[in-house]
Amino acid sequence: MRTDYDGIQYVGMDLHRHRSVLVSMTADGERLWTEKIDNSPAALRQTLAQAGPEPKVVLEATHGWYWATDTLQTAGAEVHLAHPLGVKAFTYRRVKNDRRDAADLADLLRMNRLPEAWIAPEPVRQLRELTRYRIKLVRLRAGGRDQIHAILAKRGIPAACRDIFGTGGRIWLQAVALPQPYAGKLGSLLRLTDALTDEIGLLEEVIADLLAGHAGYRAIQACDGIGPILAAVIVAEVGDVRRFKRPEQLASWAGLTPRHRESDCKVARGHITKQGPPTLRWALVEAVQRVPATSVIGQVKAGILARRSPEAKSIAKIAAARELLELVFYGLRDGRIRRLERHRTPAAGADTTE
Repeated sequence: MRTDYDGIQYVGMDLHRHRSVLVSMTADGERLWTEKIDNSPAALRQTLAQAGPEPKVVLEATHGWYWATDTLQTAGAEVHLAHPLGVKAFTYRRVKNDRRDAADLADLLRMNRLPEAWIAPEPVRQLRELTRYRIKLVRLRAGGRDQIHAILAKRGIPAACRDIFGTGGRIWLQAVALPQPYAGKLGSLLRLTDALTDEIGLLEEVIADLLAGHAGYRAIQACDGIGPILAAVIVAEVGDVRRFKRPEQLASWAGLTPRHRESDCKVARGHITKQGPPTLRWALVEAVQRVPATSVIGQVKAGILARRSPEAKSIAKIAAARELLELVFYGLRDGRIRRLERHRTPAAGADTTE
């Protein structure tokens, strides 16, 4: 271990669930020290003290990076988050271990060749936790309701109303005569889905309070298909939209652009990359399936179906989601969507000049 170096140290951290390895280098690539620690904020702070003031630290965006990033930043380090897809080249080595992975991260950082991921600030992380948890609870509730439908199907009982989980449907469900174990299972599922509904409602109230003063959150709800819930998901997943200069960059980050492979005169373009957050793509696709045909996004879908064929529904949905994301970009950035304002029919006698 070298102790006479007083320059900026570049530290690579190979983070795992229980233990981590840190490797420090000089700006010229000379290795200064290597440490293996048991994961804890105290152990990380103690080890980082060897790196001197304001070291540059890089770790991969993997399981548990929240605590490590917060600890490093509190300790005065300049933290960089490596994108997992950009460091897959580590697999080219015949010998792969934690020390070499950490050293490679430090090398990429000091040579300014690190593929970086965005470090979401704490408020964005909190919002993501809430919106993603709500999605999980909704899916759990949907699974419980599917099991209730399965019970009725097994007993050959047709539903007496369209929505058996509404007020009238619940009264009918409680009156259905079922033998055991179906009756006990039905009662259990109804209690579970009711509890999930209560938790979902509580989450929605908390999310609405957090976004009460968010101008972009209100603006993107002007888009057809985007209500308060999907708007909250989009705001949470995108985070600070100003880190993207153009809507095309946002679409590429979201994984809604096609793959592009080019070599010499050969060019191949394929399906969308799907390399961004899947929750964001889900929210956008969910929104475009609710838009009316006369809306801006509905016209995009209709145009693609007219040019290609009615079988191109998936292509039309993705293209419409990409177009919707462009509107979202301007709504989050500017707090308004001028394109939608131009398409609205002005009221009689209204002054349309700007």
